[in-house]
Amino acid sequence: MRTSVNIPEEVLGTFDETWQTQGMESRSRAVREAIHEYVERHTTLEEIDGDAVAAIAFDYEHTLIIEELHTLQHEFEDVIATTHHLHQGEWCLESVFCHGPADRIRELVYQLRDFDAVGRVNVTFLQPTQ
Repeated sequence: MRTSVNIPEEVLGTFDETWQTQGMESRSRAVREAIHEYVERHTTLEEIDGDAVAAIAFDYEHTLIIEELHTLQHEFEDVIATTHHLHQGEWCLESVFCHGPADRIRELVYQLRDFDAVGRVNVTFLQPTQ
């Protein structure tokens, strides 16, 4: 199936450099792989049930979001065990380690992804338990 997507030129340029450096055969192949990885990551996030242990890593522009981020972290203190924070100029990298109901951790991930000042949010379920 053919489709079209609008991608900023600088993002596409970086994407092309990446797949070419890795020796992939085509942009289409690289896009298919990226889509598969996205689907797998999202499906895993949705399938975890019951109590879970998770690590969430995200980056954000400090001055645009810090108050809202602190409020959100207090709202989820029932599942947030600890956090780790690094500064890089105006941008920060935060790791949040969670333990508790998977649906509650999932809700935190989705709320973090809703902030415009958050660049990326990645979650790894370290030890799903039943």
